[in-house]
Amino acid sequence: MTEAREEVALEVDETTLDLSIVLPAYNEVTLLGSTVTNLISGLSNTGLSYEIVIVENGSTDATLELARRLADEVPNVSVLTQPVGNYGAALEAGISASAGRFVATLDVDYYDLAFLRRALELLNSTDAGVVIASKRAPGSDDQRSFTRRAVTFAHMFVLQHLLGLRVTDVHGMKVIRREQLLPVIEKTVLRDSIFDVEYVLRAQRAGIAIEELPAIVVELRPARTAIVERSVRAIADVVRLRRLLGNLSRTNAEYARPDPCRRLSP
Repeated sequence: MTEAREEVALEVDETTLDLSIVLPAYNEVTLLGSTVTNLISGLSNTGLSYEIVIVENGSTDATLELARRLADEVPNVSVLTQPVGNYGAALEAGISASAGRFVATLDVDYYDLAFLRRALELLNSTDAGVVIASKRAPGSDDQRSFTRRAVTFAHMFVLQHLLGLRVTDVHGMKVIRREQLLPVIEKTVLRDSIFDVEYVLRAQRAGIAIEELPAIVVELRPARTAIVERSVRAIADVVRLRRLLGNLSRTNAEYARPDPCRRLSP
């Protein structure tokens, strides 16, 4: 369940909105302004009608004040706020409040306008409901440390072999077809960093087509969570998912259908 939230009214026409961008923001005062500026600049000549939904959650710096100022100054920017830092709850709140046909979930320190453009092209030309920026797909360029790449590999290996996840990556940038994914997201139970893993698993279970595009990953700052802590949390998350959803392996009759996940080259 999401926390109580506050919303600044948007000056957009919900009947014609093409794209919503959801930006969770926790202690992002140093990067939030430049990220929003870059996104607006990149979208300004696309012809898309869009909104940027900043979801501040539990910040202890001036992120909320900056987000409110951006919402006051830019007509297509809004801000939601939640009292507790929770990445998954912030994503769920932003997606639920969005008005666009397509919803992109990006991070303040991890976004790529080229991926966004290609993802929208795919959604407009295929029946896909989700497009994932994969750090492990052919053609990706993951410039993180070896240790962080190894942790990602191990985490995905467990998700694939224990829970039957059929994508090469699940965290990070995504673009979804809101009308198709909202009923799936409304059924999610878990929050924190496991929220998007759960809804991708549920989408896969529902037979929704999932596309993957290669990602370029450049760290703008050091990771906020230590590798050991992240690894322990990942193990706990897998246990929680297994208890919630059971084994979603290919052998389960409910999943005995063509693989809906496709990997695209750059």
